[in-house]
Amino acid sequence: MSDAKLYALRTTGGQEKIIVKLLENKISKKNIDIKSVLLVENLKGYIVIEAQDASSVFEAIQGIRNIRGQLRGEISFKDIEKYLVKKSTVIELSVDSTVEIIGGPFKGMKATITRVDHEKEEATVILLDAPYQLPVTVDANYLKISSRNN
Repeated sequence: MSDAKLYALRTTGGQEKIIVKLLENKISKKNIDIKSVLLVENLKGYIVIEAQDASSVFEAIQGIRNIRGQLRGEISFKDIEKYLVKKSTVIELSVDSTVEIIGGPFKGMKATITRVDHEKEEATVILLDAPYQLPVTVDANYLKISSRNN
């Protein structure tokens, strides 16, 4: 593994994609020693750059509009890991838990889990709002553990 470090840039909100394109062009034309440029959708107003040292980052951002500055020092991978690694929802699910369906045709309904398939990341639920017991298989990402459990 290389000894490259992570640096965060503060940007004008909503301009991140444009800045990334400008950085890519400048880095390739001037052959600046930048390993990667990372744009995280959930991290509005920031771009993460992987480089050998801060001077390479400074050289890359010189003259590019809408960059508000570079955060002092390096950032650790732990600081941005939560934005990169998506946790599987199926891990949190268990039989007899009450959940709310947050997507799909049954959105907004409450249900009780009867079976969890960890490999397919699905759960079979019985809708609580239905007049009769109706087992439905739902993608685990469409389920949110409800605050009230049985």
